[in-house]
Amino acid sequence: MATPFGPARYRLDVPEDFGGTLLVLGHGAGGDVDAADLVAVHDAALARGVAVALVTQPYRVAGRRAPAPAAQLDAAWLAVIARLRKNVDFATLVVGGRSSGARVACRTAVRAGAQRILALAFPLHPPGKPDKSRADELLTGVPTLVLNGDRDAFGVPSQAPAVHVTVLRGETHALSRDPAAVAAAAVAFVTGS
Repeated sequence: MATPFGPARYRLDVPEDFGGTLLVLGHGAGGDVDAADLVAVHDAALARGVAVALVTQPYRVAGRRAPAPAAQLDAAWLAVIARLRKNVDFATLVVGGRSSGARVACRTAVRAGAQRILALAFPLHPPGKPDKSRADELLTGVPTLVLNGDRDAFGVPSQAPAVHVTVLRGETHALSRDPAAVAAAAVAFVTGS
């Protein structure tokens, strides 16, 4: 689909027992929507009656690995959400993603009208540079669940107002050691159960 910064792609899955919640997930900077944690969350959410859209940013559709500037990522993301609003009759919007995708979801959640944010492997700071914190991006006022590994080289955010942080033992930034545990925590938050 067209965005202000080139074509994006999304895959929308709506289960037969759709309960009114749409979860929109974005990928990490150099990755794609086939990351182990995103696939696990997608599958578990569908099994609980949640519609899921997996969004691929225009720079990845174009075959580039280096991410576009934040303003371009945010604008493309919001364009996809506007399209999804026309295609899915949902009551609750949950935005999220892994790493860079989590940052995009946080920066745009209020403008998108999201009720919740799911931040997988939120990159608190670049590896080895804790002085370059991105913690302020989590301070949206929207209820947010952060799932990070205790071995994440990008750091682990702290609890904050409206931000709940769950630290998964033995996990790195990839969140690939136990995707089922990631999915269980994520879907409990997404469904409010």
